[in-house]
Amino acid sequence: MSKLLKRLLIIIIGIVIIGFAGISILKSKTKAHSPEQTVTHKSKETNFTVFYNRPIKNGRKIFGELVPFDKVWRTGANEATTFTTDKSILVDGTELKTGTYTLWTIPGKDSWKVIFNKGQYNWGVNFTDGTPSRNPEYDILTIEVPVQHLLNVVEQFSIYFQEANNFTIMFLAWDQTAIAIPITSKQ
Repeated sequence: MSKLLKRLLIIIIGIVIIGFAGISILKSKTKAHSPEQTVTHKSKETNFTVFYNRPIKNGRKIFGELVPFDKVWRTGANEATTFTTDKSILVDGTELKTGTYTLWTIPGKDSWKVIFNKGQYNWGVNFTDGTPSRNPEYDILTIEVPVQHLLNVVEQFSIYFQEANNFTIMFLAWDQTAIAIPITSKQ
């Protein structure tokens, strides 16, 4: 192998290593501002797990500015948010089979679309152009739920569950906005 070819190979390997190191540093820096959270909830015979990253309001106007209306949002920060159920369930009356899904939303002023997608994505947005990494061909379930305007500010994006009658409600809340996603066991 010629000296020129060896040098070229060493340069290419160096660039690849620097690229991977740069991406790792970028990911670790963003985690400091939007820490990871895993929420688990047991409802009767069904277990739910949500993995997401929790961005902080930090004085910013969230919905309509930082998170634009009527555009797909990765529903959190960093990696795509995942929702796992160990049994088939009904989400707002529509069946969602056992499995792990990425959770995407399209926030609006009065209602949000909530999308369960069977694709798994390393990061919630494309590094090149910042667009959501979701492939709509893998959308399994889309529902629309009304916005609830809150009196108090939720400083850090939060996903949590509550039981209400025969429903499990999954809440998404940030700033002065919340949505409620009704879930029931499939009979």
